[in-house]
Amino acid sequence: MAGHVFLRELRLALRHPAEALAAVLFFVIVCALFPFGVGPSPEALARLAPGALVTAALLAALLPLDRLFAGEAEDGSLDLLLTSGLPPALLALAKAAAHWAVTGLPLLLAAPVASALLALPVEGWGVAVLALGLASAVLSLLGTLGAALTLGARRGGVLLPLLVLPLAVPVVIFAAGAIEAGAGGGEPRPFLLLLAAFLAAALPLAPLATGAALREG
Repeated sequence: MAGHVFLRELRLALRHPAEALAAVLFFVIVCALFPFGVGPSPEALARLAPGALVTAALLAALLPLDRLFAGEAEDGSLDLLLTSGLPPALLALAKAAAHWAVTGLPLLLAAPVASALLALPVEGWGVAVLALGLASAVLSLLGTLGAALTLGARRGGVLLPLLVLPLAVPVVIFAAGAIEAGAGGGEPRPFLLLLAAFLAAALPLAPLATGAALREG
């Protein structure tokens, strides 16, 4: 049943690809704006690149989150899913996985382009893709929780980033640290392990909390 929800989300995304494309375009455009604000100096851009890459990617991934449950809540299909016997936590996990597949994966494909725009040394591109992959997966889990908590709330689209972004601060720190270490010839492994540990903790906890929020909502 959870697999059915996951595949259904992918089919809906393929029918309406504008949201995923909007997230990727937002990511690339934000990275392209930095040289205009900071200046074209490769040294200055490279110093900012790790933090800018992670921040732009996380903000881009937030864009489609406020509609994650809203459409199904409006047409009543969310209530049907919650009463179908599918555990709410599994429903939340399927939703988070679909969000990452639709939004996170395209961001990873665009990461080398964004890295080049920010003059990140080529040596750091692989680490950037890996760090963004882990960070975006965590954000999908946290964002699903935020979408469930703000479901039905007035101005939920404004509340959602206010709930999710503070929780994502450690992810930004570890991911930017990994990219900076990889680009500077350092050792990114400790930062990547911390990101993986954060993901391992969020993987069971966030769907359980999301499921509880959906059940009570």
